[in-house]
Amino acid sequence: MISIPLLVVFAGLARAAVNGACSANGTPGVCLVNTDCTSGGGTTHSGFCPNDPSNVLCCTKTSCGSGGNCRFTSACASGNTASGMCFLPLLYETTFVLISLPQGLCPGPSDFKCCLPSAACAPPAVNAATVSLIKEFEGFVASPSPDPIGLPTVGYGHLCQQANCAEVPFSFPMTEAQAATLLQTDLKTYTKCLSDAIVDSVRLNANQYGALSSWTFNEGCGNMRSSTLISRLNNGENPNTVAAQELPKWTFAGGVSLPGLVRRRAAEVVLFQTASSVISHPPPC
Repeated sequence: MISIPLLVVFAGLARAAVNGACSANGTPGVCLVNTDCTSGGGTTHSGFCPNDPSNVLCCTKTSCGSGGNCRFTSACASGNTASGMCFLPLLYETTFVLISLPQGLCPGPSDFKCCLPSAACAPPAVNAATVSLIKEFEGFVASPSPDPIGLPTVGYGHLCQQANCAEVPFSFPMTEAQAATLLQTDLKTYTKCLSDAIVDSVRLNANQYGALSSWTFNEGCGNMRSSTLISRLNNGENPNTVAAQELPKWTFAGGVSLPGLVRRRAAEVVLFQTASSVISHPPPC
């Protein structure tokens, strides 16, 4: 009878949990073939994957990235993970493109990643081209004044949180240098929420990341998170196509399409589609 041994083989395979979670004396790991574990820099532990073949052991790696350790993303409390991808320029015909190569931060399946401390994966600062774009369209305001829809702002687009912008650590009228410092502080809020909203599988260069940071700074984190633009990026659509189609839709303020926003969105699309070899998302760690 051929069917009986086949059933036995299938049953044995069903019991195996290769790539499944395990824990070796409290340290999170993954069940892997021992050679796959050690070749990825991990340490094997016997007796913690009892239903697997004898060469499948619990693999742990307690040092990766910048102060991280390997674990499944669902168990990474900080939410900051690094997948171990590096980007190299490759000449394709007459155009340089970026290719990604695995560095092997963590052995095992794609969701077994290097879990980093919260501060280790802080989003990078936007580049100079982004700062220039934001300054151009926000304009410099030395003392708190209403913006085009009546909201009190100062500096380069800082939205006042208290009466007379009392939270700003500078006296008024501000200098342009002080306004530039305030802008850099403000941008950290928006780059953080933007980086958190975009999944790690989406790779953005410095200009793409900067264009979206400008848009988020202008439209707010809530609008960014709920946007079709972000959902399309996270679904794996081509970033340049998504930006060209979605950014121009964001030209309304107070229910009116403003010429300044039309020009800003067009400038953000141009910046987004400008080539850069610097990768800004996921955040470098």
